[in-house]
Amino acid sequence: MNRTVPRLFALLLVLSPVFALAAEPVDLEMVSRIRDEGYRRSQVMEIARHLTDELGPRVTGSPAMKKANEWTREKLASWGLQNARLEPYQFGRGWSYTRGVVQVLRPYETMHLALPKTWTPGTDEGPVRGPLMIVSIESEKDFEQYRGKLAGKVLLESTPRDLIKEAREVPARRYSPEALDELALYSAPDRDPLASAKRRTEMLKLRSALNRFLIEEKALATIDASNFDWGILRAARGGLPDTEEAGIPSVILSAEEYNRLYRLVSAGREVEVEVDVRARFHTDDRNAYNTIAEIPGTDRNGEIVMVGAHLDSWHSGTGATDNAAGCAVVMEAVRILQALGVKPKRTIRIALWTGEEQGLYGSYAYVTEHFG
Repeated sequence: MNRTVPRLFALLLVLSPVFALAAEPVDLEMVSRIRDEGYRRSQVMEIARHLTDELGPRVTGSPAMKKANEWTREKLASWGLQNARLEPYQFGRGWSYTRGVVQVLRPYETMHLALPKTWTPGTDEGPVRGPLMIVSIESEKDFEQYRGKLAGKVLLESTPRDLIKEAREVPARRYSPEALDELALYSAPDRDPLASAKRRTEMLKLRSALNRFLIEEKALATIDASNFDWGILRAARGGLPDTEEAGIPSVILSAEEYNRLYRLVSAGREVEVEVDVRARFHTDDRNAYNTIAEIPGTDRNGEIVMVGAHLDSWHSGTGATDNAAGCAVVMEAVRILQALGVKPKRTIRIALWTGEEQGLYGSYAYVTEHFG
């Protein structure tokens, strides 16, 4: 007992600062008002609907992305947030597309919906037509075996996957609430950021070299398989915004349709296709923009609480969960506070980033500008 009392006293001394912080008064009436505003007058679903249904896919640098920037800035300003603005940063060429089709002409006729890779050029003078050819290029050393053989060809680049085997191992299903709870406990393995950066640099270097090689060899276009099954087309990168190397038209087919074409070519059949891509580069403004606004604090001498999400998406969908949902939540949070006339001690600043899908360009530019 005599030893326990001093230990308890020492523990109280250690925890006293924690107790002092916890003793800061909580305005329970304001908490109730916040809950009431959120439950009874929520605009979160309307914000999400506008971002997805009205604005659609939001590739950084595209006209749709600029509309999203302007709409979010105007919306935040209309709620009374201060200093609602668009902060520019150097990005590169914008890109958008309106059409992607692969038309099979031989040995049968059919049409496949194709998804152009980002920053791939279009088939500017109309569809390109040629025979399919399988290639396997994993490094620049593989270029030599194809030199002089690719002119006028449409290239199948991906290695086909065994979709039947994969379907048996990982069947499509809807997760139960219990299974979702288990997924929530998942902990991602530690990753070496330097190793990841090195792999990304090597991948981009190979893509750049491959683009130059295919242009030199006068190949017509490339086709890859989506790495999602069940007919889902998943976006992929074809080029980069900060380089003028556009490469040749590159599209994604569903894994099932790609495998069928690959099997025909592997069996020795002559397969002729027509690739039609309508895409544009936007060079009038090489900046991209983050949407920023704030609720000024009353004291704390410059301390800031930041909330944010990324506004951009890939072009294969409306970016509903990645990340219009996050944008809608943080916009609704500041709307509620502003609607209730909350006067926070610290400034609350909302930031809707762009360039996230290309590599955290927007948030990196913000940190460099304000905290670098």
